[in-house]
Amino acid sequence: MKLESNGIIVAMRPFGERDVVAHIFTQNFGMLSGMLRGAVVAKNKPMVGQMGAVAWGARLESQLGVFHFEAQKNLSVAAMMDNKNLAYMNSMFALLVALLPEREAYQNLYAATIDALTGLSAESYLQWELVLLRELGYALDLSHCANCGRTDDLVFLSPKTGRAVCKNCGAPYVDKLFRLPVNLGITLRFLENACRGLDVSVPNYRIFLQNK
Repeated sequence: MKLESNGIIVAMRPFGERDVVAHIFTQNFGMLSGMLRGAVVAKNKPMVGQMGAVAWGARLESQLGVFHFEAQKNLSVAAMMDNKNLAYMNSMFALLVALLPEREAYQNLYAATIDALTGLSAESYLQWELVLLRELGYALDLSHCANCGRTDDLVFLSPKTGRAVCKNCGAPYVDKLFRLPVNLGITLRFLENACRGLDVSVPNYRIFLQNK
């Protein structure tokens, strides 16, 4: 079988002296894993953060498969020039590898990933995590109070439901609620739940980002 799309290389690890096993997040098929033959010795070596045309092929669907990758743009250039942005990019890619199933399309998340990498910052990274959580079924609803429905004075967030709570309704439960606005500490708690549900660990790159 053969799959063709556009994608971003999000992880690579050596396999022998010449090849690498790569994880590529694609627009049409989500996360794909496969071999990049001769990547170690190629004149134009593929790099994590490169975006390009992807072809994945295997004789059987259950096989690891082999990639043909034609790089078009390196989205990691800006991140490489700033340690904070590099940390954001590393965390993004590690979360994608850890949490996304193979061959399941996440086109909204793919678009959000391109947007975030194009202008990496603390704010763009946080917004990207919110998109990731929504795609994984952990959407945060900040539009109205989960208890009374009011749309103003929303100062709390329920750790159980991910829904906003107004100041009046949340007053008796202050010690059990997160305080808005949403920050990386709050999204980490929901990411922990997502990882726990898949029986995987929160990636070290994300933990490092939290501890910076």
